[in-house]
Amino acid sequence: MTRILALLGLIVASGAGAAEPAPLTLDYLVPLGEIRGRIDHLAVDLARERLIVAELGNDSVGIVDLKARRVIRTIAGLKAPQGVGYESISDSLFVASAEDGSVRRFRGSDYVPAGRIDLGSDADNVRIDAARRQVLVGHSDGAITTIDAATLTSVGSLRLGAHPEGFQIDPDGQFVWVNVPDAHEVAVLDRLAGKQVAGWPEAQWSGNFPMALDREAHRLLVVFRHPAKLAAIDLASGKTTFSIDTCGDSDDVFVDARRHRLYVSCGEGYVDVLEKKGPAYIRIARISTVSGARTSYFSPELDRYFIAARAAAGTRAAIWVLKPAPALKSHGQSERGVVIPNCSAELSAGAVPAKYVR
Repeated sequence: MTRILALLGLIVASGAGAAEPAPLTLDYLVPLGEIRGRIDHLAVDLARERLIVAELGNDSVGIVDLKARRVIRTIAGLKAPQGVGYESISDSLFVASAEDGSVRRFRGSDYVPAGRIDLGSDADNVRIDAARRQVLVGHSDGAITTIDAATLTSVGSLRLGAHPEGFQIDPDGQFVWVNVPDAHEVAVLDRLAGKQVAGWPEAQWSGNFPMALDREAHRLLVVFRHPAKLAAIDLASGKTTFSIDTCGDSDDVFVDARRHRLYVSCGEGYVDVLEKKGPAYIRIARISTVSGARTSYFSPELDRYFIAARAAAGTRAAIWVLKPAPALKSHGQSERGVVIPNCSAELSAGAVPAKYVR
């Protein structure tokens, strides 16, 4: 019991003062079972409060019930699933797989297969355009294809100079901004014109994989791996207006708009928490996770930040559920404490070593 309580204690952020609470604390853990290999992207089904986990190295997708705090389903037999997305109107889960280039649809109620579309190769990141009931998928050696969520048919593809990584959709739906690391640029796609209309090159840094959209400040937030930097790019001019060092091997960055913060998850074994100060950001915490835990997901609606920790020597794969501080009382979610039902045996068996919580 002492070990479990230690795991659920405060995650101490480097440089944080004793009087200041950490900006993220460990709420609870969900062991993923005998899942091996790399874990890729995450998504949520908000109505059911379920987290969807692309278990790339295990050729599966895990479904985590966040209310029960356990895995309730594993969809097996996939081919290196990378991107996942849930579309609420059609009540459908979409899974993009690298090995066969497919996008498969599953019914959200019971995860029964409901069709597939083949995009060629290396189907990767998935984004949902909820207003248009469309699913956008990056794939192949340079394309973003738009799929109608109801009919599972392509409604058009936009070409790029190389394979797309992280991308974001304009809230108005016209533009798509895409990280294209092999082209050393951020591409700007115009969906109305049906083509790339600009490319914002970056000569200083490379490996631009994660991307987030700061709507309030009208800028893109792009994280580079070589060297590890976060850059803010003005949407009107395409110019980099600010940059700061981050942790290494990042694969996701998210905006917590209500707290004016960013969360950057890194395979180096950290999450950097950055806070907006005028036109800049400063790092207010570097929180220890585990090596290889570079993919994450922040849900403003649930007010929780999810980290995917892959299996390693002596540890099982798990989802870390982190609670941002200070707590927000306006998001409509009750605070559920730190009790983990039915997980004591899993944690005692070494789901996450105590040394990683410090």
